[in-house]
Amino acid sequence: MVTKDGNRKILAVLAGGLVLGVGVAVTLAAWNDSEFATGTFTAGSFNLEGSTTGDTDAAYSDHNVDDGDAAASLVFELPEVASAMSPGDVVYAPFWVRLDETTTNDATLAATGITSGTGGNEANLSYSVQAIAADATCDATAAGTVLATGADLTAQTAAGSVALTQGAADAAGTAVQLCIAVTADDAIVQGASATATWEFTATSTAD
Repeated sequence: MVTKDGNRKILAVLAGGLVLGVGVAVTLAAWNDSEFATGTFTAGSFNLEGSTTGDTDAAYSDHNVDDGDAAASLVFELPEVASAMSPGDVVYAPFWVRLDETTTNDATLAATGITSGTGGNEANLSYSVQAIAADATCDATAAGTVLATGADLTAQTAAGSVALTQGAADAAGTAVQLCIAVTADDAIVQGASATATWEFTATSTAD
């Protein structure tokens, strides 16, 4: 049988245990430390420029009509003159493109569209566009990657693409020459004209 004094001792022990438990919890300690990292992100630059002669840096400029620039005016000749075509005649015009000195990525170039005028002979002229070496001659002997063809000046069939490389140390990239050939068919109308504007698009590629 537990006496009153015995009950007091048990309670005292329990109370002491509770005090000890609280004391242990208070004396526990924790440490923490943090690390932080930050990043800065800056976009590169990308610009395609073109030239009708390809001979000097000064000959290159922008011809993006979507940005308000004028399209480059091509001179079609070799061997015929484009202003006096007859059935079966083929005329040629070169156009050089390259990535400018601010560009920080390589690119892929493709022919992405053609817009024709309303001179009357647009349906009677077919064409092809080839990417050839920058120093090659744009004439009947030209051979390269076909970028586009068209049965007339109102439509385009895309056929391929070509790589463009960025320059090094603030220099422009290596130029690619586009050789455009236009052929008159038997239905060409005497005295009527035709106009066409080709669009070439460079798309950046990952380094």
